[in-house]
Amino acid sequence: MRDEREEFERLYEEYHAALFQFIYHMLKDRSAAEELVQEVYIKVLGSYRTFEGKSKEKTWLFSIARHAVVDWVRKENRKKRKWLGTLSPVHNEEVRDPVALPEEVVLANEDAERVYRLLDGCSEAQRHVLILRYIEGFNVKESAEILEWSESKVKTTQHRAIKKLQKLLEQEEGGGSDGEVDR
Repeated sequence: MRDEREEFERLYEEYHAALFQFIYHMLKDRSAAEELVQEVYIKVLGSYRTFEGKSKEKTWLFSIARHAVVDWVRKENRKKRKWLGTLSPVHNEEVRDPVALPEEVVLANEDAERVYRLLDGCSEAQRHVLILRYIEGFNVKESAEILEWSESKVKTTQHRAIKKLQKLLEQEEGGGSDGEVDR
């Protein structure tokens, strides 16, 4: 039991921040991200004994996180349909490193705000791939495992997402057309 507790604490320390960022990038809702990170670790506690090591721990954890996000979105969509309300994700909420210098925070937030604004112009699938590949640092195979897609679908989606970001960036800088960008 002691070894399991130590292993759980290690997983928590090593991946907590990355899992929070991943979930937050998907939902843009701080409280939901905090809740889902806890949910992920509850699932980890219940299933770590069955983890077979066929993938890296990080890939396994992010796969659990992705499923938690999908479940949360489905639940919220059911609520929305039931009550005819609307979801209002927080788009401007800042995620800061508590030990960063003020100048670093300002620059990082400006860059992050621009990246997220551009990501908002991508489809959900494109955002997922870009976040996994470039923000979280997963390779194509790991991203495919997390998304439960083929590697070729990840590569194709990544290629289209990068082209989309390039067009959005050109438009933002005034060099692109005024028309709608293809998704």
